[in-house]
Amino acid sequence: MDDADQTHFTQMKDGTREDYAKIARHSVRFFEGLPGRVLRHLELLEGDTGGYAVDRLTHSLQSSTRALRDGRDEPYVVCALIHDIGDTLAPVSHSELAAAILEPFVSEKNHWIVKHHGIFQGYYFFHHLGLDRKMRDRYQESEHFTDCAEFCELYDQNCFDPSYDTMPLSEFEPMLRRVFAKPIRSIYTPEL
Repeated sequence: MDDADQTHFTQMKDGTREDYAKIARHSVRFFEGLPGRVLRHLELLEGDTGGYAVDRLTHSLQSSTRALRDGRDEPYVVCALIHDIGDTLAPVSHSELAAAILEPFVSEKNHWIVKHHGIFQGYYFFHHLGLDRKMRDRYQESEHFTDCAEFCELYDQNCFDPSYDTMPLSEFEPMLRRVFAKPIRSIYTPEL
């Protein structure tokens, strides 16, 4: 990095418009590398079964394969692909982590589905852990309740089948790159 491309302030409050213009240029390059980083993190899920019959990557690929074969659009398929990407970094709040990654790039509905699927998937097993399997009912008033329940039924709880004809990650890479190419809504970032 050229010294002319770096700022020299030590506190953000001391930065100038020119300093933040430099940072914005670097941010664009960093932003452009997001799809590659997401793909590399998905690859980290390979081999970790978490006790299930398939590893976490295969689960994610089965989810996206089923969504694609059902004719879901690319953003939905990408949501299915990375809905559990947070398992290794945020096991208790994996849904929120995946949703935070997706938020600028997908519709409010798709974001809501990913953000809440952790509670909704509990319908299938919470009662075995002494928890309330109907915990998802606290969201009954949401316009996306049925969509999230459907996602968990069709593309989450049933995606642990070692014999399922699962598509490889390379098949999903182009659509992931398209979805992450440009934010469709801004949460607080300047236009890139």
